[in-house]
Amino acid sequence: MRSFRDRDRDPALRARRWAGGLALALVLPLAGCASGTGTGTDGDADSGRPGASSTAPAPSATAAPEVRAQLRVDGDVRQYLLHRPPAPAADGADGPRPLLVAFHGRGADAAELRAKTRLERAATARGMLVAFPEGLGRGWGAGTRATKQRPDPGLDVRFTEALIKHLVRTERADPGQVYVAGFSNGGSMALRMAAERPALLAGAASVSGQLPTGDAAVEPTGPVPVMVVYGADDPVRPLAGLPSPPPDPKEPILPTRSARDSAAAFAAAGGAGEPVTRQQKGYERTVWRLGNEASGGSRRPDGTVQLLVVDDAGHTWPGSTVPPPEGFGPVSRALDATDTILDFLTGPGR
Repeated sequence: MRSFRDRDRDPALRARRWAGGLALALVLPLAGCASGTGTGTDGDADSGRPGASSTAPAPSATAAPEVRAQLRVDGDVRQYLLHRPPAPAADGADGPRPLLVAFHGRGADAAELRAKTRLERAATARGMLVAFPEGLGRGWGAGTRATKQRPDPGLDVRFTEALIKHLVRTERADPGQVYVAGFSNGGSMALRMAAERPALLAGAASVSGQLPTGDAAVEPTGPVPVMVVYGADDPVRPLAGLPSPPPDPKEPILPTRSARDSAAAFAAAGGAGEPVTRQQKGYERTVWRLGNEASGGSRRPDGTVQLLVVDDAGHTWPGSTVPPPEGFGPVSRALDATDTILDFLTGPGR
């Protein structure tokens, strides 16, 4: 079996994969996620400084494990779904809890991502809060280029930052254990947060999402542990990236780096040395160990950046039991992306 590096460098293979991705992008202008059934909100971006208010109740011993809440940021009322771990026993410790913010893909919503990933179950078992925010227009501004649909390309970064600070204040989220993850466009959003706010996060993970490039480029600015999980046969967002994506009349599809170059950018920002690649059952893992000479933030300089390229997997969440849309490719059973990501984010050896 050829490694993903061979696949990336094979011009014929790249051309075939790009042709498939182009066809899907033209047929599915909101490619990058499955359509969800929840109640995501649409809205226009507003300029201004973040302000915060919320209908979410303060945490208590009898609080419901799941709430739908809202937060006003930059003039928009933003929605999110919050999962709380079970309340501790009367004599148990009720200290700060880790927080995971999980971004859905373009065209989907919080409920769709929750169903596909079961992140809230795995995270709750670890005592973590999980917030599933809803993107404006069912998408995220993962790149730095202003568009007609998103004239303020920094809106979602500020919203996420405000949401994290709000949950630290109201839900006792631990500011030293804040993580982000996402799928497709949401995965790229998670990478943008890690790139631009490394000191805010203890780790980030992306499934089927890459760093934007070109005039929408996002550049990592400091060390942070990052995991990128990618299907080797992704027909929507090819492993080799989309340097020249087709235009989309509703929401322009941003150009992206390859999955490997996305991970390598975080490794470079973290002062990592040469990577080590090993073939494991059903996927290939490349690991960069972060060094001590990185500039910028100082979060977890002893962690790693990892790229997992999953064999026989498409634009899907490995291990999911939810069937993907037609044309998105197969779901791998060789890897449970949910447990793999949470083990990476919260484990001592990341």
